Formats: sequence, structure tokens, C-alpha cells
Amino acid sequence: MTETPQRNRPESPDKEATPLIKRGGGDPATRGRTTIADGVVEKIAGMATRDVVGVHAMGSGLSRTFGAVRDRVPGGGKSVTRGVKAEVGESQTALDLEIVVDYGVSIIDVARDVRENVIAAVERMTGLEVVEVNIAVSDVKLPDEPDDEDHPEPRLQ
Repeated sequence: MTETPQRNRPESPDKEATPLIKRGGGDPATRGRTTIADGVVEKIAGMATRDVVGVHAMGSGLSRTFGAVRDRVPGGGKSVTRGVKAEVGESQTALDLEIVVDYGVSIIDVARDVRENVIAAVERMTGLEVVEVNIAVSDVKLPDEPDDEDHPEPRLQ
């Protein structure tokens, strides 16, 4: 009778167990580096800003006008980053936002809500510390003003 070697046989209690060698240097989350582009943070901040009640639009009048033209061009698409500028470092980010508020809302309250929403979204999604969110209110949308972002009826059908 031939004896076959047993490979995965558990050690008997009287034998010393060989210690497991840990390879790779520790926690997998610490192996390597993650970089986040400015545009990623700008998109997150833009979406979080637009979610706040009282924010009518983002960007200056000129950028909204160009954006409305770009939106009408096939493939142009709506820019979520309009009115948002981010500076991203290794572990921190700073944001500048330009917004248009609806007439009648408290600008101070809207600005506070925007800051809170943007900081929460950016920190949750990126892990970056948001050191500042500067908000410039460039306009107030009056109820009777035409909307720059509304698309008029096409002239040709």
C-alpha cells in the first residue's frame, strides 16, 4: 500500500503552528493613491447647489447666456459645472460658487443651505475636507422676468 501525502491536513494541537506571514504592508486602503480631478468636485458641488430651494440658476448672466446657446446645439448638453470653480489638493478642496436666487427668498438662508449641502455632498463622496465655500450671488430672478434657460418654441416644425 502506498502512502499519499496529505497537503491540507490541520496541525495537531501538540505541534507548534507556523505564524502566518502578512504580505503587502497592511490595510489595503492605504496601498496606493487616489486623485480626484477638479471637474469631479465641480460636478458634485453643482448638483448639490441646484438641489437647494431658492437657487434659480448658476453662473453669471454672460455664462448663462452662452450656456443656453450651448444647450441648444446638438450634443452640447447642459453643463452642471456652470458657476462652479474648485481647487483640489491632496486632502482638501475650496469652492467658489456663483448663483442666481429666486426673488423673495432670504439670501443668507439660501447661502447657508448651499454651503451645508455642498460640504456634506463633497466630503461624503470624495473624502476631501472642504475648507471653504465662497458664494457670489450675481442676480435675483424676478417673477415676471423671462428665464434665460427656457427654450423658446422652435420656429420651424
